[in-house]
Amino acid sequence: MLRPKPHQQPIALRPADPADAEAVAGIWRDGWRDGHLGHVPDELVAVRTRESFAVRAAERIADTTVAVVGGDVAGFVMVVGDEVEQLYVAAEHRGAGVAGALLTCAARLGWEQGHERVWLAVATGNARARRFYERQGWVDDGAFDYPADGPGGPIPVPCHRYVKQAEGRTKG
Repeated sequence: MLRPKPHQQPIALRPADPADAEAVAGIWRDGWRDGHLGHVPDELVAVRTRESFAVRAAERIADTTVAVVGGDVAGFVMVVGDEVEQLYVAAEHRGAGVAGALLTCAARLGWEQGHERVWLAVATGNARARRFYERQGWVDDGAFDYPADGPGGPIPVPCHRYVKQAEGRTKG
């Protein structure tokens, strides 16, 4: 359990279980809309329905770590291999250290799997998220088109790849 600031409740990180899927879906949908509307193709916005987040959250429980604050799921991160695929925090818990705790956990998970560096994609126009990752020590590795899942195949999304080297290692 992470030590909170004096005015904050403790943040507990744990693997998600199926009972968390509904909370994860709601946080994911709201956070995705906050960070992506106006920055991704309309085609992707059209397929990111409330139902799509519910289905994907339930399918991805095994890849998910949740942050719990005061008994409630406050945020989550999904990690697959060396990629931090999703990181979202409920609006009422933003600014309380939840995102930083989840991001630190995600990097550690990738490094523990033997990856020398971990990475994530952030929509090019999502300036708030980009500033956050930079404050957390992640490095902008350049622009690329992320292939977001769509019903007819990948939908290219203009993104920047942020990377973090395993602690104590340098780029080789």
